[in-house]
Amino acid sequence: MNYTAVIRTLGTAGEKYQILLNSLNRQTFQPSKILVYIAEGYALPKETIGREQYIYVKKGMVAQRALPYHEVDTEFILFLDDDLFLPDNFVEKMFFFLKKNHADVISPDTYPNSKRSFLGKILMMLSCRMVARKDDGIWGYKVMRNSGYSYNNHPKLDVYWSQTNAGACFLCRKEDFLKIHFEDELWMDSLKYAQGEDQVMFYKMYLSGLKQLTWFDSGIKHLDAGTSIISEEKEKMLVFSDFYFKTIFWYRFIFKPEKSLFLRLCSIMYISYTFLFSLIISIIKGRWDIFRIKCKSIISGFSFIKSDAYKELSPVINHRLCIR
Repeated sequence: MNYTAVIRTLGTAGEKYQILLNSLNRQTFQPSKILVYIAEGYALPKETIGREQYIYVKKGMVAQRALPYHEVDTEFILFLDDDLFLPDNFVEKMFFFLKKNHADVISPDTYPNSKRSFLGKILMMLSCRMVARKDDGIWGYKVMRNSGYSYNNHPKLDVYWSQTNAGACFLCRKEDFLKIHFEDELWMDSLKYAQGEDQVMFYKMYLSGLKQLTWFDSGIKHLDAGTSIISEEKEKMLVFSDFYFKTIFWYRFIFKPEKSLFLRLCSIMYISYTFLFSLIISIIKGRWDIFRIKCKSIISGFSFIKSDAYKELSPVINHRLCIR
């Protein structure tokens, strides 16, 4: 099964990028090519294994992934961020699980929510942003009607079906990726902080009828080339991006494609609870600055929904409704 490895980068991950390249070079299933899509204006990294081909593209988490991939001449694509470690038989096992389960997409559980602290899980569940579920032997991650998601809290199997995944690494056919028209979601790159592009991409795959897997305990490691230091200014930027994204995602992917009036009303109640809970928490903490930012971002999200720019986007269709 031939595949091409494609990496999005700014060229600044340093030794972590070298670890990824070395990981690819040690795979039992070797890629036919390694294509690196680097943002315009950035210097080529000095790290190399001598096999990479660089292509300059517009900067953006979506822009550097929502590409036509004319350079890819294999059936499958392994999509990667630039700060990962992959075990030697990683790709071989991904193909094995795809074939065994007759699936279309597979992604490793790169950021394991099941390993969060107990207190962290409780806080996320109260806000309904991330809700832990018992292992039902079927589902890994599911998207909820308030723009959040639920996750398998005690996965016992290797792979589960999912509605969303982590976008740092995934494997699928080129034609399957292209048919979701991820380029329609370039509106996310207008945010000052990348937010939610993984959920949009995978949920579009799910709605389009693609069968996707989450692979737990795969051995992948996210080396995190970003900084963990959050300034006050960055905190406000993160909050704005978070609520702006949730507003648009809820409307575009959950509320609008839904045909049932009852389920639409449920969706309104769920998102209202999530927003109200978060605003109350800001008041309790005395963070009126954050409270105002949350209100502003929600209003800005609905303003975008009413704009001409939004109306030019192709509507999202839930093909799974047609199957029922």
